[in-house]
Amino acid sequence: MEQSPTFFDPTLFLLFGFMILIYFLMIRPENKRRKTHQEMLASLEIGEEIVTAGGILGKVTKITDQYIELSIHQDTKIKVQKTSVSTVLPKGTLKSI
Repeated sequence: MEQSPTFFDPTLFLLFGFMILIYFLMIRPENKRRKTHQEMLASLEIGEEIVTAGGILGKVTKITDQYIELSIHQDTKIKVQKTSVSTVLPKGTLKSI
């Protein structure tokens, strides 16, 4: 006798289980990281000390929609994309380095 497939097939439960596991182990933590990074970028202000993804340390001198101007030395300023900011440093960190 042939058994007809039912809705409560164990492989279907296994598939749903893997989808839930992937959501909680990969997708949800990445969304949290992205949200905190976006909040950090939105709260940037002129005068804050930051580190870029490339490891450049500098003080924010100008902020536009897409770019940030960093002062990395007395008369040396560079423009970097806002998304390349990785960390906001506490005040006075650049002087102590």
